[in-house]
Amino acid sequence: MSKKDHILTVEVVDLDGSTFTLREICERGQCHAEFVIKLVNYGIIAPLEDVPETVHWQFDIAALARLQKAQRLQRDLKMNLPGLAMSLELLDEVETMRRKVARLEQRLAQLSPDQGTG
Repeated sequence: MSKKDHILTVEVVDLDGSTFTLREICERGQCHAEFVIKLVNYGIIAPLEDVPETVHWQFDIAALARLQKAQRLQRDLKMNLPGLAMSLELLDEVETMRRKVARLEQRLAQLSPDQGTG
């Protein structure tokens, strides 16, 4: 990677534990409830508790962020729901691997000075 290339990772943190009803997540995501229900059915987002009645669904801030990411992928790349599900799963795996590599690089950097003194 050149000096110009940077990888920016953003982690959504919600310190107060905000939750959103189906209506609220639709309002914040500017989408219809049917779209959110389809995302839940495809496993793209999930309510906090597994209850069958949509009126009782509660979503966290991470679900809202994932909803917005799914909307961008669908809008920009014209993806269908199965494609969205697979793409988001692969993006999650890439992010997990990036975090592991960053931790390993940090660990390696901590060990490197000690090896040169021996």
